[in-house]
Amino acid sequence: MNYIGKNVFERELFYDGSLVLKYHIEYPRIYGSLNEDALIRFNSYNLSLALNLKNNAENNLYKEAIEAYKYNKENGYPIMVFEVYRNFVVTYDYFNILSLYFDEYTFTGGAHGSTLRSSQTWNLLQGRMLTLASFFPRNPYFMLDILKEINMQIAKEPDIYFDNICNLVLETFNPKSFYLVPNGIVIYFKQYDIAPYSSGIRTFTVAYS
Repeated sequence: MNYIGKNVFERELFYDGSLVLKYHIEYPRIYGSLNEDALIRFNSYNLSLALNLKNNAENNLYKEAIEAYKYNKENGYPIMVFEVYRNFVVTYDYFNILSLYFDEYTFTGGAHGSTLRSSQTWNLLQGRMLTLASFFPRNPYFMLDILKEINMQIAKEPDIYFDNICNLVLETFNPKSFYLVPNGIVIYFKQYDIAPYSSGIRTFTVAYS
């Protein structure tokens, strides 16, 4: 197993003496690996993603927060504090295969914010990210098998999901939206893809082939 540290960019931004935006952006950093080049690739890649999110918050989102502040103040509405909160969870770390997901929560006013999930699965010996197809080398129809398994799991609790769920699963399934856990591969869908906001990010575990 690898030692994975947690680094954070964190800041509060003010306008006219009022807090209008705050962010907390976590990103992973590996210390010590069998492949120094792989370590550099992983760390550089994740630092770059975090910096891009930080820069977007401090520039684009901050401008939006200022405009919202001005509008709300002029019209007597409550002042909304924009927020970006990103964390990560390591779900698998064995034999130099590392898998993790990131949840990025953004609030820009309204009833609630939104959470966008992304994920990475790395071969740390080779210094590259793995695709979903990497785990089904002898099954050219693996995506069909995964979709069947997802629909079988949905059938056990259909009331959670939108109508026409089979078509929605087919339309919104993304082969990049996966991460590993010890007992299988987790496929996830974005909020609102197949179920209401209240149902959260829906996940389905598919056994290793």
